[in-house]
Parts: sequence; structure tokens; C-alpha cells
Amino acid sequence: MSKRPHRVLIVLPNWVGDAVMATPALQVMRDALPGAFIAGLCTPGIDDVLSGLACLDELIPIRASGVMATKHAAQLLRPRRFDCAVLMTNSFSTALTTRIAGIPQRIGFDRDGRGLLLTEHLKPQRRRDVSPFNTSETDPGAWAPVPAVTYYLELAHHLIGPAELAGTPRLALHLTDDDRKQAAQIFERAGINDEDCSRGLAMLNPGGNNEAKRWPAERFGAIANHLAKTHGWTVLINGSPGEAALAREVAQAAGDAPCICLPEHGITLGALKAIVAQCKLMVTNDTGPRHIAAAFGAPTVSLFGPTDHRWTTIPHEAEAIVLADPTLPACEVANDHAERCAIERIEVPRVIEACEGVIGAAKQG
Repeated sequence: MSKRPHRVLIVLPNWVGDAVMATPALQVMRDALPGAFIAGLCTPGIDDVLSGLACLDELIPIRASGVMATKHAAQLLRPRRFDCAVLMTNSFSTALTTRIAGIPQRIGFDRDGRGLLLTEHLKPQRRRDVSPFNTSETDPGAWAPVPAVTYYLELAHHLIGPAELAGTPRLALHLTDDDRKQAAQIFERAGINDEDCSRGLAMLNPGGNNEAKRWPAERFGAIANHLAKTHGWTVLINGSPGEAALAREVAQAAGDAPCICLPEHGITLGALKAIVAQCKLMVTNDTGPRHIAAAFGAPTVSLFGPTDHRWTTIPHEAEAIVLADPTLPACEVANDHAERCAIERIEVPRVIEACEGVIGAAKQG
């Protein structure tokens, strides 16, 4: 683009994993606009995930709820006089917020009926227009499973111009002093000492916002038992406060393996970052902590079913992806085949094999 923006607002994704997958695009925009002021508008919690990143000059957390939320957010943004907004979200409300805030340049994908609110709108891809999905007769008008990293980079590409996108930056997060302090406090409350850390920590992430994406708790327990008995590691079971019962269920299924349920010790997103950075392995459903692990290069085994893994393809060499149905034709999207791609179809031996594969590769590396 010919005219460079001086004050840029990035409307950040609302989910933890999506926010992490946006970091390559954030870095690209920062590299191309070194003198610009770049702020991120986000929901509370996302600011904890992205805190300390040098590519953002400010994080503006706003809890968007209630009929007056759009007006309130616009009133907060208007005095900041942003000259450009990049909408990583697809909602009508965020487009309306930036319009009411008087931001003259508004870039986003034309979805959710918000095209008239954008000054520059990108066209999202339908399956009928993208190979290999265009060879399937299953819901050709639906959105193609374009990886979120690519989706956000396309917005960055539109803002700064194609010549300045030299390669794809990695997923990246920053550890603040407060993140490390919170992690140390959790270790102290949980009785995790330096010897435990030296022997090794593994993290299991059995939760997720969609219950259909959760691998059974008793199978996570079997993995915990295997990692503790085979490698002598202490197993940390992660989860939100609302997933405390699920974490305990996994711990009980692990038998006599040493497990620590992080929800019982006040886990926070900041502490989670610092703890994940110390782990030798994460085994996880398709949910936010997977992307945090990738950002810190932690070896990861990710379980997918019944959502298609291509929505969230990430640059992470130390990851093994285990699909519920690896024989599903490439032209089909797993989301359309819920029974065939049910996560319960993943058996424990396949996950153990994947774990040993990434552990062995990490030792060789």
C-alpha cells in the first residue's frame, strides 16, 4: 500500500489458540511498520497470553458483553485516533465497533454480513474454489479449512504489501517476570521441587471448549501412567477452573503415577506459559495450550477428532498429530464426518507410539 498507517489497531482473536496463531502476522506487521504505534484490542485473558510481545505497543482488554458493549468499546477507542484497523475476528460487532470509533481504514474478511462496514474486505475461500476440497460433493459452499496462521497472514499481506512478506515467522510468546513468579508459586503450592524439574515434567491437557474434541479421561490416565513409569516424569494435568473435576478424573485413572492437577493450585494463563516452557512433552486435545507449547518449542502430541486438523496447521516441527481417522480422503473435511472421525476412535497405543516418537526426536535434536 502507498500510504503507511501511523496508528494501527489489531482486533485480536478471542480464543487462546487463535491469538497465538496470530503472532506470525503480528510480527510481520511490526517488521514492516517499525515506526508505527500498534495496539491489540482483545478480550480479558488474551492480554495475559500475549503480554510482553515486542510487536505490540499496547494491549487493550475489553469485556464485550451486553447491548452497550459495542458503543462502550468505540468510545474507548475513538480518543486514541487510530488510522487503521485490522480485524482478525469475523464478527459483525467488531466491525461495527471500529466503524463507530471513526477509524478510517478498516481491513477484514467479508463475513457475518459486515462487508459494508469494512473499507477493504478480503474474500474468504469456499471449498468449491480450493484443492483438494473442490473434488468433494460434501458441502462445497462451506468455508475451506484454511489454517488460521495463513488466514491472519493474509490480512498482514493486504496491509503491508506482498513484497515485504519474506517467509513465515514462527509462533512466538514472551515470558514476563510475573509469568515466572506465578509459575514458581504454583510449583511451591504443588510441592514440585528442582529435582522433579530436573527429572522431567510432562503436561496433559484433557479439556477443551468443545466436549466432542475431548479424548476420554481414562485414556489420558493411561498416558500419564506410561510417561511416569517409562520416563520417571512428573505429570501435570492442566485445565481451567471449570475443568478441575476432569483433571482429577485423569489423575485417578493414572493409578499410582505421580500426577498434579494444576486447576487445584490456581493455574493462570501467565503461569501456564512459564510451566509449558519447562515441559519435556505435552499431550493435548485441539485446544489453546497446544499452541502455547508450539510457541515455546515443547514437544507435542496433538489429538484431533472430529474437527479437521487443517484449520489449525501450525509451524511446529516437534509435533506429532494423531487423527481419529487417518484414512479420511484429503478432499473431505473431518467436521462433516463426526461419527467416522470421533475422537474416541483414537486408541491408547497410537498415542504412546506418537509420544515415544517425539521424545526420541527431541533427544536426538
